[in-house]
This record gives sequence, C-alpha cells and structure tokens, in this order.
Amino acid sequence: MTTETPAREPGPTPAAADLTSLPPEAWEPLFRVARMATRPLERFLRIEAASGILLIAAAVAALACANSPWAGAWAHLWHTPLGLRVGDFAAERSLEWLVNDCLMVIFFFVVGLEIRREIHSGELSEWRRAALPVIAALGGVIVPAVIFLVLAAAPETRRGWAVPTATDIAFAVGVLTLLGKRVPPALRVLLLALAVIDDLIAIVIIALFYSSGVEPRGLVMAALGVVLVFALRAFGVRRHSLYLVPGVVVWAGISSAGIHPTIAGVVIGMVTPVVPWRGVSPAEHLIEVLHPWVAFGIMPVFALANAGVSLTGVSFEGAGASIAVGVMVGLVLGKPIGIALAVALATRLRIALLPVGLTRRHVVVLGVTAGIGFTMALFVAQLAFTDLALLGAAKLGVLCASAIAMAAGLVIGRTLLRPQVATGAAATADEAERSTTQ
Repeated sequence: MTTETPAREPGPTPAAADLTSLPPEAWEPLFRVARMATRPLERFLRIEAASGILLIAAAVAALACANSPWAGAWAHLWHTPLGLRVGDFAAERSLEWLVNDCLMVIFFFVVGLEIRREIHSGELSEWRRAALPVIAALGGVIVPAVIFLVLAAAPETRRGWAVPTATDIAFAVGVLTLLGKRVPPALRVLLLALAVIDDLIAIVIIALFYSSGVEPRGLVMAALGVVLVFALRAFGVRRHSLYLVPGVVVWAGISSAGIHPTIAGVVIGMVTPVVPWRGVSPAEHLIEVLHPWVAFGIMPVFALANAGVSLTGVSFEGAGASIAVGVMVGLVLGKPIGIALAVALATRLRIALLPVGLTRRHVVVLGVTAGIGFTMALFVAQLAFTDLALLGAAKLGVLCASAIAMAAGLVIGRTLLRPQVATGAAATADEAERSTTQ
C-alpha cells in the first residue's frame, strides 16, 4: 500500500518575491544607475537654489545703494564710459550697456542651449510630454498681459505689457527647494519645463515687440554667421573657442539689424550640436561649464545693475502707479490664475494629463512660484520704458511682486502640500541606501 504525500504548494518564484526581503547590497547597482541619471538635474537644482539666494542679496544691495547717501556715485558707476580704440576706430559704451547687451548674451546663450536640449531629448521632445508645460506657460503669459493692459491702458504705459509675463527660474526653484519633501520630483521637472517655455516666449516677444526697425543687411550678416557655424560642424571642428568667431558675427549682425543683441545668444545656443562627440554633447558640456558662471556671476551683476530703484524718483501717481500695480497684479495673481486655468482646460479636454503624483494643489503652488519674475521681467522693463520714472515704477513693481510671490509660494506650499512619505518597496529602498552610505 502506497501513501501519497500531499502536493506541496509551489513557493513564490524569484520574480514574484517580495522586494522588501532583498538585502541592501542588492539595491546598490540600481542606486548607482539612478544617481548617474539624476545627477545633472540635481546639480542644476542646487545651483539654481543657491543662485536665488545670491540674487536676493544682490537685489537688496542694489536697492540699498540706490537709496543711500551714495546713490549718485552708485548711478555714476553703472554709467561709467568704457572705450575701445583701434586706429581710427573708436567706440564708447557704459558699464550698464556692457552688462545688459554683452554679458546677458551669455545668459541667453545658456537659455538657448537648455531649450535645444529639452527639444532634443527632454520634456519638450514629445508632444504628449510637452503639451502640459506649453499650455501652462501660454496661460501664464496671456492672463498677466491682459491684466496689465486693463490696469495700464494709457498709450505711454501699455508698452510694458510683457513685463509681468516672465518667470525667474532661479527664485522659483529656490522656493521649491525650501519646501523640501513637500515637493515631488515631478513638480520640479514641470516647473523647469514651464520656465524653458516661458523663456522661449519671452525671447519671441523681445524679438517681435522690443526691437527697432529691422535692417536687412544686418540679418544677412547674422545668417552668414549661422552658416559658418554649420560649416564648422560639417567639417568636424570640435574646439569650442573656434565657434566664438561666428558667434561674434551673429551678435554684430543681429545688433546692426535693430534686433536686441541678446537674441544672438539664443540663436547660437539653438544651433549648438546636441549629439555627443565624445561621451557628452557640446550643448551639455557648455551648459555644465557656463551655467555656474551665469548663475553666480552674470545674473547677480545684472541684478546689481538693474534692481537699484531710487524711491525718490518713482512716481506713485498716474502712469507710474498704473504700471507698478499692473506689474504686481499681473505677476502675483495673473500668473497663478493663468496657469491654473490653462492646466484645468487642458486636462478637461484631454489635451494633456497631469504627471503621476501631482494634483490641483501642486498646480496652485506651481502657479504662485511662477509669479516670481525678477531677472527676465527687469530685462523686459529695461527694453519697454525709456522714461526713467516709468522704468523705476516698473522695476519697483517687479521687485515687490517677486517678494510677494516668494512669500506666498512658501506659505501656500507649506499649507497645501504634505511631506512626501516613502512607502513599501520605496521605503525599503531608501533604508537600504541609507545603510549602504553609512
């Protein structure tokens, strides 16, 4: 008589095993790959957050100097003439011109590089991924512009309609960084993509509305510079310094064409190769090299040169008041309203979907922090107004709006968002990573 042993239930296969039972060492290869993949973004965010703090310090210093007993010397400093003489050729410009028309070209060059990278392989490489930040950015531009035109409709003031349409990514990222674990990674990525689109829209606005009559010969000269860039690429020239020659040609051509010379930086950035030559692409390499110089050098110097508003010279009546109020309301209220409405409409019509893990509360925080205009808003104000009183009112509106939006972003973020808590396998992974790093 044979007895049959009861059939043993099959155990869990390795694929179905509980991930939480894996030892910490098993997670290390995955952590290493994840760190390599996210290191550029983390480095970018760290630089932007620190740059935001430095920008605040520079703006406060400029305001203090412009309203101190040394205000005259401070203004004279930025209008100090700088001359260049070669034989019979002589040129003389101010220090302020050097900052706004030359150093800011490098800033816009990095912006062009970032736009090019995002279009090639980032958040803007596919329509499904790009739809939400594109639509949100458009809403964040249209609504503030309309609000400004309603509040400042006079002929001498409406030229500043584009001032409240910009977002300062350094300050915005700084606010999200201060919110800590309340901000999921998807919200940071969405903010970066939205800021890139914002910059692109601002560039188009500057080229179309804040440039003088276009001179065709200048455009031909700029086009020859771009052709020279493509020729160097075709011949396999990899030394970055050689690309300075066509860069200068493009800058000179665009400047002589009557278009603001900073557009030259965007043009050169957009034609920079993004396909790797050796290991890393030229665009990625240039971003890595130039971004710290822009964040910690050019942007603070720009703030020192342009954020110094003398309160004694600002008129809070008539045109000046309408400009200041229009800029403040446009940035503080128009930006979040425009972004929230655009996102709601896009998701309702199924044109775009919110990233996983994001809710309407995150969109509200995104819109409020996008209301921090500062660098680009000050730059557009400089182009929009030649009258010093109106320019001062616009700058004061930008500074006040940026301060209010920063404070509101922190308060609303801490109120609406809860700290992210890792659960399940993710929590075990975090514990494993901590144990391996101890």
